[in-house]
Amino acid sequence: MKILFLTDNFPPETNAPALRTYEHARVWVEDGHDVTVVTGQPNFPTGRVHDGYRNVPYFVEEMDGVRVVRVWTYVAPNKGQFRRSLDYLSFMLTSLPGALLQGRPDVVIGTSPQLLTVASAWAAARLKGAPFVFELRDLWPESIAAVGAASGGAYLRAIAALAHFLYRRADRIVSVTESFVDVLTGRDIPRDRIAVVRNGVNLAEFTPDEPDGLVREALGVAPDGFLATYVGTLGMAHGLRSVVATAEMTRDEPIHYLLVGEGAERDELEREVARLGLRNVTFLGGQPRERIPRILNASDVVLVHLKDDPLFRTVIPSKIFEAMAVAKPIVLAVTGESADIVEGAGAGLVVRPESPEEMTAAIRRLRDEPALASELGTNGRRAAEGEFCRRAAARKMLGVLSDLVGGGSSS
Repeated sequence: MKILFLTDNFPPETNAPALRTYEHARVWVEDGHDVTVVTGQPNFPTGRVHDGYRNVPYFVEEMDGVRVVRVWTYVAPNKGQFRRSLDYLSFMLTSLPGALLQGRPDVVIGTSPQLLTVASAWAAARLKGAPFVFELRDLWPESIAAVGAASGGAYLRAIAALAHFLYRRADRIVSVTESFVDVLTGRDIPRDRIAVVRNGVNLAEFTPDEPDGLVREALGVAPDGFLATYVGTLGMAHGLRSVVATAEMTRDEPIHYLLVGEGAERDELEREVARLGLRNVTFLGGQPRERIPRILNASDVVLVHLKDDPLFRTVIPSKIFEAMAVAKPIVLAVTGESADIVEGAGAGLVVRPESPEEMTAAIRRLRDEPALASELGTNGRRAAEGEFCRRAAARKMLGVLSDLVGGGSSS
């Protein structure tokens, strides 16, 4: 099967859409399929093109057997509505000709975020005469409205119209959560066009290991200290001011907070930490992907947090699976489907979003009850080895694609 995949993010970028696409594509290639990915030059989230790359009109490389076609985009940091919109629009305009230059595929996939990538994939599929698959990672326009990333009713109405257009024209929608299914069927999308393939984790990459003393020492964590770590985008959706407030509440205790990543909120968070005079918070910035397992293994607990918004009851942060894989207990400040996963696996403690008091109590409990922390970590690893193995998810999605290509369009 020849698979053409359009995504705005791809390694060496390390956000969730980039890694899911890469790891799925790599498995598909191992299984004998021909995979071409059309993407931009790596620059997320800082808006600076990564070393070794240039923002040229067209460039082709190979990564683990995956043909990667990189096209020019307007490069901008992941903040500010106008510049981000130009970034998204430019990728739609350049990814379409990039896709059309490739041979005729058996199926075309577009992944969100962002939505204009999926619009380009739909156009490429129709022009190539191939089935179109919409991989749905965020609900539109709810996802940007929830974080205040867009202003103006006309703008949101336009996004809503485009989203509905793409939902209706997708031969298959592959949702990363069960919660999205009810929303889509409520919008008259036929249930038989929707498949669910949740996120997962690469178990060969994320394995439990002894805590890395050098990492802890470099962070200034005392030998008897307790390290609570957040790894991911420091963005508008994540509500990380609550983590800073938690750090303030425990400033006189041997608990250290590590925030790893970049994003639109990093500067404001650093200013808040400086204003409060907190010495128990460290910002590490974006890290190479291969370093993340070492950081997680050096931690005592992994924090996962999203804003307190009804939309986020329907999402599943992929970082929970990485924490499970390295057998670290989770403090999850998210409600809904992700809370069901963590509680069902017995992999962590769930607290209310944007509640520093509850997060503080959960962190203190795991610090004071090491046997409980160990049990939660062990449970998480067991769950990661089962349902949430990335290789199993890749093959499940491959089955959806094979059924579509073999059975034809549902349109």
